[in-house]
Amino acid sequence: MTVRTAVVDRPGRGSRPGPFVTGVALLLVAATFVPLGYIVYTLLETGPHETAQLIFRARVGELLRNTVSLVVLTVPICVVLGVGLAWLLERTDVPGSAWWGPVFAAPLAVPAFVNSYGWVSVFPALHGLGAGVLIATLSYFPLVYLPAAATLRRLDPAVEESARALGSGPVAVFVRIVLPQLRLAILGGGLLIALHLLAEYGAFAMVRFATFTTAIFEQYQSSFAGPAASGLASVLVLCCLVLLAGEATARGQARYARIGSGAPRAVRRVRLGGTAIPVLAVLAATAVAALGVPLWTILRWLGKGGAAVWDWADIGESLGQTLGLAVAAAVITTLCAFPVAWIAVRSDTVFARLIEGANYITSSLPGIVIALAMVTVTIRWLPGVYQTTAMVLAAYTLMFLPRALVSVRAGLAQVPVGLEEVSRALGKSAPATFFRVTLRLTAPAAATSAALVFVAVATELTATLLLAPIGTRTLAMRFWSLSSELDYAAAAPYALIMILVSVPVTYLLFTQSRKAAGV
Repeated sequence: MTVRTAVVDRPGRGSRPGPFVTGVALLLVAATFVPLGYIVYTLLETGPHETAQLIFRARVGELLRNTVSLVVLTVPICVVLGVGLAWLLERTDVPGSAWWGPVFAAPLAVPAFVNSYGWVSVFPALHGLGAGVLIATLSYFPLVYLPAAATLRRLDPAVEESARALGSGPVAVFVRIVLPQLRLAILGGGLLIALHLLAEYGAFAMVRFATFTTAIFEQYQSSFAGPAASGLASVLVLCCLVLLAGEATARGQARYARIGSGAPRAVRRVRLGGTAIPVLAVLAATAVAALGVPLWTILRWLGKGGAAVWDWADIGESLGQTLGLAVAAAVITTLCAFPVAWIAVRSDTVFARLIEGANYITSSLPGIVIALAMVTVTIRWLPGVYQTTAMVLAAYTLMFLPRALVSVRAGLAQVPVGLEEVSRALGKSAPATFFRVTLRLTAPAAATSAALVFVAVATELTATLLLAPIGTRTLAMRFWSLSSELDYAAAAPYALIMILVSVPVTYLLFTQSRKAAGV
């Protein structure tokens, strides 16, 4: 076994964040606390007695039961499905494993509300908790599958082979050796799924399943962000914070690593033998349920609607507005991620950890809470900004900054500080060094960051419905408007275009997960 050594490139004096970078990062952190501040301010303004009446009522109890039931049922099913698929494709000789991999990453390209549209079109009576669990599972299981598969590719096969040599069967090897090393992937993926469940609106509204997000949206429509909506939002925020704390507690200080590169040989795959046919049937059924149903529904409605559903003028306007918002948000959010990532990478202080952690707390807040905060703040203190494109872009930045931060932080961490110090020693200013050295080396990570934000904005629904200026017609908004009117044929082109926009980024995520695993 070859042992590799690594040189730790410590931050030099010239690479430390300056006052400008620190100031920008502090402004961003202050902005991320606006949603939480909005909730606290509204509840204090309402008063303790009325707040208690709004929170401790039967409707809130019903929504809490629905939401908890949704999370408790969906997350374990997604974990079992995601880990099971990852193990079958990475540790068995199932036919076509290289082809099945991208297939099971592809559901991320289908927005959950489009998936719901597909299933409701086929089964109009589909509604309630069962429908919500079905749609959510088919939409979000790749969030567990991708990290689990990447982890399995990185594991040293010698450990599993040693367990088999000692008499352990495939099931025992998986339970005792493999599963504990998937703990971080399972916890991280499960947390992402749970947060998506708390934030999702369109998918559950379409199957008539009430959650906090659907109720807040309905309350907002009826009372324009009144105290009742704020009371529901406060419970939803509390649920998000509980999930974050629970994941952190379960994760603890667990780390799974080895010294060296492991054995440079392929994994010895488990032979399925006669069980290969039922395994293939399970894989095919999963692919059909997650991809086949929504795609077949879209194509069926397109066929029924014919050329009449292709309103090219409206589609062109919607596509143009969607691309404009998505590109602008991707650029702004990626640029905003640099100061925070710079401090996180180049400073090993409590302040740096607080700066970075504040942004991840915001990422746990549903888009509707952020949107309500933006509405309240702009109406009361910045009325000139209300229902403007600037406000929409600001909300997108708050919502998706953590996504950009992950990629930018990883890119900055790989930039040798010595190169920056050499540039400064040659007389280049800090801005010149950043643009000529740092930015060039982090360009691939920044591009990944921008792509992730782009597709998130292109398919975002809830916050856009609340914040978009009058006359805004994004693809998601037009799809939702037409499907809400049960004009499924007219909605189909918008659904198809959203999927086509999302496919490249989904493929990027799949390939990046393989690169991270050294494949």
